[in-house]
Amino acid sequence: MNLKDSTNKLNKRARGRPRAFNEKVEQNTIKSLDRALTVLTKLSKNQNITLTELSQKLGESPSTIYRVLTTMAQHQIVECDDNSQTWHIGSGAFQIGSSFLRRTSLIETSRPFLRSLMEETGETANLGIEKDGNVLFLSQVETHAPIRAFFPPGTLSPLHASGIGKALLAQYSDTKLEKFIKTDLESFTPHTKATLKLLQSDIQITLARGYAVDDQERNLGMRCIAAPIKNAFGEVIAGISVSGPTSRVASDKVQTFAKSVINAAINVSAAMGADIE
Repeated sequence: MNLKDSTNKLNKRARGRPRAFNEKVEQNTIKSLDRALTVLTKLSKNQNITLTELSQKLGESPSTIYRVLTTMAQHQIVECDDNSQTWHIGSGAFQIGSSFLRRTSLIETSRPFLRSLMEETGETANLGIEKDGNVLFLSQVETHAPIRAFFPPGTLSPLHASGIGKALLAQYSDTKLEKFIKTDLESFTPHTKATLKLLQSDIQITLARGYAVDDQERNLGMRCIAAPIKNAFGEVIAGISVSGPTSRVASDKVQTFAKSVINAAINVSAAMGADIE
């Protein structure tokens, strides 16, 4: 076998998917694994839940769910509290999830700027990206104040009711925005902009001033100010924000907070290779 043949053979072996990966999804799905991941997803949204409650939510027998849970528990993916007889996400799941965070330099690059933003404003600084119509929070530096916003890494929040989410929505074309809002979205407070018309108007304001504001649109009494982060290609890849109670992030201080947020977004973008004029 010559060098060329050896190289070709090696390249064939180095595939990420087998030859039949284009076949129907059902043919490539392991049902037991699919069930386990369904259980894990449901548990992640319902922490401190009993076996009976979890089986009811999933429409499966307790014995089936128990086998899935005990299998995952062997890998520390889930844990059971023997005293309360409730199940939780385990440390193994965190370790696996952390590999996603390490996949991109965005987390590491933005961290010092998040800390500086928190110290400058005195409020919690957040970093998030778009994920399936939501904001996925990747990193946070909390304020030391007793009353504060809390979005731990992995938290999902609807795009239309989030400062970072609206900063990302402002990059949508009209067609993409209309497709995103096929029907009215969920209203969380009387301030939520849950219709296409309201969001389009809000986006125009966001683009004109260079930052987005979540003004008690997800939670009453909380205000968030956000700006977009760009990469080396000039593409918006994330958002950075500060969040806090309206008593501190007051209406007459929004512009002051916004200057700090925009400056942080520019600094992170520059560190990511963006051409900042």
